[in-house]
Amino acid sequence: MVKSTKSKDLLNYFILIAVVILVNIISSKEFFRIDLTEEKRYSISEASKKELGKIKEDVFIEIYLEGDLPAGFKRLQTSIKEQLDEFNVYANNKIVYRFLDPSTKPEGKVRTEFYYSLVQKGIQPTNLYDEKDGKKTEKLLFPGAVVRHKGKEAGVLLLKGSQTESPEEGLNQSIEGLEYELINTIRSLTNTNRKKIAYLRGNGQLDSLYIADLVGTLNQFYEVRPVNLNKIPNLAGYDAIIMAKPTITFTEDEKVKIDQFIVTGGKALFFIDPLNISIDSLRSVGAIPLPYNLGLDELFFNYGFRVNNDLIQDIQSGYVPVNVGMMGNQPQIKLLPWRYYPLMNNFAKHPIVKNMDAVYTKFVSSIDTIYNPKIKKTPIMMSSKYSQKFGGMRQVSFNEIRIEPKPDQFKNSFLISALLLEGRFTSAFAGLPFYEEKYPGIIKQGNLSKIFICSDGDVLSNSFNVQTGQVYPMGYDPFMRRKFANKDLVMNAINYVLDEEGLLNVRLKEIKLRPLDKYRIEAQKKTIQTRNIVIPVVVIILLGILKAFWRKRKYANFK
Repeated sequence: MVKSTKSKDLLNYFILIAVVILVNIISSKEFFRIDLTEEKRYSISEASKKELGKIKEDVFIEIYLEGDLPAGFKRLQTSIKEQLDEFNVYANNKIVYRFLDPSTKPEGKVRTEFYYSLVQKGIQPTNLYDEKDGKKTEKLLFPGAVVRHKGKEAGVLLLKGSQTESPEEGLNQSIEGLEYELINTIRSLTNTNRKKIAYLRGNGQLDSLYIADLVGTLNQFYEVRPVNLNKIPNLAGYDAIIMAKPTITFTEDEKVKIDQFIVTGGKALFFIDPLNISIDSLRSVGAIPLPYNLGLDELFFNYGFRVNNDLIQDIQSGYVPVNVGMMGNQPQIKLLPWRYYPLMNNFAKHPIVKNMDAVYTKFVSSIDTIYNPKIKKTPIMMSSKYSQKFGGMRQVSFNEIRIEPKPDQFKNSFLISALLLEGRFTSAFAGLPFYEEKYPGIIKQGNLSKIFICSDGDVLSNSFNVQTGQVYPMGYDPFMRRKFANKDLVMNAINYVLDEEGLLNVRLKEIKLRPLDKYRIEAQKKTIQTRNIVIPVVVIILLGILKAFWRKRKYANFK
């Protein structure tokens, strides 16, 4: 009987070895990974896997999160490491990364210059304040990374999220966005087949100085060219066009070129101011905003939307400097809320605006949609619950700042200021004898396309320092000294309309926060500690007793 038992044990042993060998052979031939988390937090998208599979030479990444970090940033650091390790699985170990502590640089000029170089790459610092043993300490963190590939480099900020959320939720939003931020930066450096974007000129669009940040940022990802519609026969060869705040009427010839570009599958992004008004025009007694008469209304109506000749006022707004009086011979300048500068933070559930901070708009108008069942329309950005719109010949004056707003007067909630349209667009000129005779070969309907419309031309403009010539990033307000999410909105919109592989959908990834009840923990601290210490020990002792009892019964017959 003893011999039979030994033979059975040996057989089981050899079967186990055979199973292990078989599993190793199969796993070497067929690669697979299993993510058992509820929200699939350790899985990456098929679009990301495809981009990683294209990498032929090493990508080097320096992440500036190292040293004595708070718990939240330690979590961010761990998530970055896990994300890059996952990337390496699909990139054949072509991702080489390391974590660095910028504060280890020698103090003085060397450290200051290094910090400045990180800021120039778009990695904005974060000040952390702490108090230990009654002493207040301050630490400067740079929660970002620099990615390098074949002599090119790009910075990426990894701490992003809405500032209206709690710090814990903001960090969680940053972790949700890690895959997209990293893979998009890697793609910008490794992609050799760049798509072409034309930003239109010749119709009074924003001056080059005001779109310097836009063009500079786009050049990291795409081939960007200024294009005057009057000087080219058509827009063939371009993948997308950007219209940045035109002020001069478009001719019929120009409109036909735009129309045929969209109908044949070209992507278009319109940043339009329907009314002529600026902050400088209000300095004296105010101004009446008048329509620009761009000649695009019929074109837009045909595609399924209308930009209204009105202005949105919102209780949730930015600030402007106003002279509130004199002290001696010195004017007293104070920042006061200007309701014609709405802060937009009501967004659709869409990858363009997922986890986005507020967008700063100036003299923005409302957008209406026109019924067209063949075109999918997604309102991307809306005003707050307390907003209103004014149209017609109405004077706008700084005197309105002195009037205390009453919420019951702001009855137009969630007015659309940015809209996405997707589908097969029908030409506005096909079927009209005059145009078909003048422009033979007009295509009535062609390929799938996308249109992004924002009713504020200043959303993509940047300010600059007159004395130094320094260009500020899109969305930075020098008066409030705060950077808003304008750049994220514009770049995400551009990436989305040109993204045929759905990479931007990675931004929809969601990781749920499961915070502990700190008040309950404090109240039941001793009970929880006792359970965690005593119960495992008792379980181990019981298992030992049961095993000894089982062995005693098993071998009782062999004596």
